Amino acid sequence: MGMNGVRVESLDGGIVRVTLDRPASRNALDDELAGALIDTMLSVGEDSATRCIVLTGAGESFCSGGNVKDMLAGTGMFSGSAAQMRRAYRIGIQRVPVVMHALEVPVIAALNGAAIGAGLDLALMCDVRIASDRATFAESFVRLGLVSGDGGAWLLQRAIGPARAAQMTLTAATIDAATAAAWGLVSEVVAADALEGRAMAIATQIAAHPPHSVRLNKRLLRDSARLGLHESLELAASLQSIAQHTEDHREALLAFTEKRKPQFHGR
Repeated sequence: MGMNGVRVESLDGGIVRVTLDRPASRNALDDELAGALIDTMLSVGEDSATRCIVLTGAGESFCSGGNVKDMLAGTGMFSGSAAQMRRAYRIGIQRVPVVMHALEVPVIAALNGAAIGAGLDLALMCDVRIASDRATFAESFVRLGLVSGDGGAWLLQRAIGPARAAQMTLTAATIDAATAAAWGLVSEVVAADALEGRAMAIATQIAAHPPHSVRLNKRLLRDSARLGLHESLELAASLQSIAQHTEDHREALLAFTEKRKPQFHGR
């Protein structure tokens, strides 16, 4: 299944692989591809059968950022007056971070190659990032006389801290996978031919747990990042009361005491 450059594959155990499938343009995130990604993430994320999403790119790149041809031609989000451009960003590319942030299903980025500009920002919108040793990273907007229009300024410093985020943003320098791991931009680096297997292994570990609990844990992590301790504790108490009333919670307790493998049904 796929739409406008996004390929979707349902795998065993509720894992869904979503592939940016425009290798000829290095998966440049233009209006059409961004729209297809938004639609895909909404439909896959809202499906109660989905337990984990793996996001990757076809070809040599994960995502090479915005479409420079569109910038030069002044088309799509790069057309019209300043006010029209602002509106185009808000109803276009900026819906990607909004939708990704609101997803309750965990998303693993399997970074197969270059994640540049908007491509790096897209990787940062995911919960877990695993990189091929061939992957490269750049927050490259200043190189083209731009700022990050899709959340990079918010996302990057939360991932690697303000000093390194400022260095990447203001120099537009490209870093390799080893540096990305050392800086905490990605959690693991593996050989290119091992990337898919490792991403799927992590997805399988996530998908093995009670689906409601997984979604509630992701929500608690996401919201706690911007809350004080007391507000986070209040949210945790509320979400815990939901978790403790699920059938899967009771099944987990019974399986633990009976020393057997649990059978979760998302109820």
